[in-house]
Amino acid sequence: MKLTEEMKDFVNHNLCYVATESDEGKLDLGPKMSMQVLDDSHLMYYERTAGQTYRNLEANGKICIASANLQEKKGFRFYGKVVLHRDGKIFEDACKYAETHSLKKPTVVPVIEVTEIQYLDPARAGKNYEG
Repeated sequence: MKLTEEMKDFVNHNLCYVATESDEGKLDLGPKMSMQVLDDSHLMYYERTAGQTYRNLEANGKICIASANLQEKKGFRFYGKVVLHRDGKIFEDACKYAETHSLKKPTVVPVIEVTEIQYLDPARAGKNYEG
């Protein structure tokens, strides 16, 4: 699924929340302040805590990302499958960025292949983007 320029800008300028589920069905939800666009069909963030979200991603790789802006009354929900990067260029670039910006080094960098997009604004809430 291809992200539009509007979606990319939205992700880069609003807080994103990540939802995952354990194999036992326990849900986990939390903000990811490092969420960013990797390319036209992938999002990524720096997983620093290696907590429940990380364990859920290790277990099944399923993720849902929601981002909304209350003032604009607009938002998007992104579904996808995650690949965890513990080494290689993506991970190394993330570590360099963290170091130069005085941030905690990521444990892993989840890269999300976006497979479905839904709108979260009042007029189209829950409707799929068909792009």
